[in-house]
Amino acid sequence: MSSVAADTDAVLGLVPAPRLAPYLALAGGDRGRALALYEWGVRVSAAAFEDIAHLEVLLRGGMDRVLRAHFREAERGIPWFLLPVPGGEYVAEASGRVRERLRQEGRETRDQVVAAMSFGFWSGMLGPGYEELWRACLHRAFPGSSGRRAEVAATAEGVRRFRNRIAHHDSVLGVDFPFEVRQVAELAAFVDPAAGRWLRSRSRTMDVYAQRPATPDDTLVVSAPGALFLYERCRAHVTRAGQAFAGVDHMAFRVDDVIAPDLPRVLLRRDNVEWTERGAIRLRRTRDPWDRRIAEVVEDSLGTGRNGGRRQVFLLTGPDEPGHRRLAGPLPVDGDASGTAAAGKDGSGRGGEGLAGRPVPEYAYTRLHALETGAAG
Repeated sequence: MSSVAADTDAVLGLVPAPRLAPYLALAGGDRGRALALYEWGVRVSAAAFEDIAHLEVLLRGGMDRVLRAHFREAERGIPWFLLPVPGGEYVAEASGRVRERLRQEGRETRDQVVAAMSFGFWSGMLGPGYEELWRACLHRAFPGSSGRRAEVAATAEGVRRFRNRIAHHDSVLGVDFPFEVRQVAELAAFVDPAAGRWLRSRSRTMDVYAQRPATPDDTLVVSAPGALFLYERCRAHVTRAGQAFAGVDHMAFRVDDVIAPDLPRVLLRRDNVEWTERGAIRLRRTRDPWDRRIAEVVEDSLGTGRNGGRRQVFLLTGPDEPGHRRLAGPLPVDGDASGTAAAGKDGSGRGGEGLAGRPVPEYAYTRLHALETGAAG
């Protein structure tokens, strides 16, 4: 055994088995590849934490600035967090804990207290209990937002959850980094549009994300005519019975020479479904929730050219469901017959024509990661 292999085995032996299991599974049992994925996860988390660190300073600075002015600190000579704050029992409790700790360290100053407040403290002050404070002053800390507290609060809470996940060194294999990074920049833009642009320009997170070690094709790219329309209507994809497919986690829809932004997760695939009103009635009579959902798809798709016979159906997520991914916008792809540059296997049939009238396969495979990093064009 080489020294590199020995070191790999030694390091992996120190990682708790439950933590290592998803990396080994994704790497097909290859221990060296599993360690490469593990190392990548740490690197991309560190890069994302840089973005969050910048955001956290901007967020608390903006909120502190308007709170300081609203409570007239300069005139009173008393920090706002020591004054009665509407809905502010939480403020008094949190600031009290921080002040006690800093006092023991000999560092209790007004600015140190503000800097030591957690991200959760600031995001918590955007909750519904602080609606009065939002209307009185906090909305002025987010001039780049719509002015709706609920919108800013939801974005801040999403960033807080993301921050906690990477701060606690959880596995990030299933983390939607493109979405999370956009959310961090969006919150920065709420504070100041220029701050959002700056954060996007200096972030290295997507560069590191693009370095993820190669993973198997996990996304089915569908170019069948009308497929995107049916998905948007029924949250499903319907095709001919008996069509063979490799196992995939997600689906993408190609229209002309772009991939649509929504990348739904595959919830269920079922073949040989009777595609008639009678078949839908039979499915509704069962107690299986999947059967009832398929029945809804059958009923909704009848009249769209999918009448009678038997079909194969994929049930897919909608935008608000777990595992659903969404690109920042439509992704241009080349017009070759593979459908995407990363496609490794074609389905049978033709989906239409791409650039220069070249045929595009009805089905092709690629990696979700390639789509998210724009490497499929």
